Amino acid sequence: MSLAILALALVLIATPYILYPLLLWLRAHLAPDPLRPGEITPDVDLVICAHNEAQVIGARLENALALDYPPDKLTIWVASDGSTDKTVDITRSFDPDRVRCLDLPRNGKAAALNACVAAGRAEVIAFSDANSLWCQDALRMLTRSFADPRVGGVAGDQRYAKDTSGALGERSYWSFDRLLKCWQSRAGSVISATGAIYAVRRELFQPAPPDATDDFMVSTGVIALGKRLVFEQDAIALESPASDSGEYRRKIRILTRGLRAVYYRRELLLPSRSGFYAVELLLHKLWRRLTWIPLLLLLPAPLYATDGILQALAAAGVTGLVGIGGIGLAISSLRRFKLVDVAAHVLMVNAACAVATYNALRGHRFSRWSPTGTSAGAAP
Repeated sequence: MSLAILALALVLIATPYILYPLLLWLRAHLAPDPLRPGEITPDVDLVICAHNEAQVIGARLENALALDYPPDKLTIWVASDGSTDKTVDITRSFDPDRVRCLDLPRNGKAAALNACVAAGRAEVIAFSDANSLWCQDALRMLTRSFADPRVGGVAGDQRYAKDTSGALGERSYWSFDRLLKCWQSRAGSVISATGAIYAVRRELFQPAPPDATDDFMVSTGVIALGKRLVFEQDAIALESPASDSGEYRRKIRILTRGLRAVYYRRELLLPSRSGFYAVELLLHKLWRRLTWIPLLLLLPAPLYATDGILQALAAAGVTGLVGIGGIGLAISSLRRFKLVDVAAHVLMVNAACAVATYNALRGHRFSRWSPTGTSAGAAP
């Protein structure tokens, strides 16, 4: 293996995971853009899209009604996207003055979300998954940043319930991502929000297309309109990790829709349009999903392990990652060990990224959503 190719592959892999965080940390600490939050309670429409969520929707609505927020300033909307179970019946068993239900045909999450937003009137629109449970003060924490007129949207912090086990690789990713979000917000804007908990000003809401991730499209819409999207780490939503069953297919669907979303927001990749955010979007959302390409360049490294110390180290790393990850994917019981689970997660995600890239290049789209069916955890 050419030493130049090996070095290039290592640099390409290190860029989104080492060089970009370092650049982001420097930007956040040397040129921060501080917020001016305040204790405000604007009118809020809390939107929850659901498709056959009868097992969790009752707990989700009870949790929403128990939030520490003025009841007369919060309206909860449930958009049922063609549910065939008891989702609608359970939703309509709650106080109709506080919980409103739209029983819609099966047209996809984006259509359900857009219809729900169109039916509301509040100044701020908050979004949540049906299987998320918010901490009691989450909505107050989420809205306080809107006291700063430069803020158009707020991303909350998705965490896994403490009583759940497994998914160490997924947990490690979210811990790393949470740290980056703190620095991103301090530097200007976070890349995007997670669907479990975020909010935007109604005036900045842009309908999401059916074939892209709605949380990315809606949250980045405020950046496209010249406002900040900030991270509020004290606005916490708890979820249980998705089950291993169908995890690979779920990743392919999410990543394919994510790449489509970046295409829709491609104007934000121009520094002249969005400044430093363009660099963040390129490295965090696009480049990171293409690191499977330089990883492929490293696969022949074991054949050249005797050509030098760098080749030998690369060979050991590739062999170790693929071997340990492959064992973790083949024997799921071994994923209780962090090293095995993280390696398996990295291997699975990069394989899904490769398929998603192929899907994006050939124009394959996912316009329907299928909830993962995880159970809601207990909020503290």
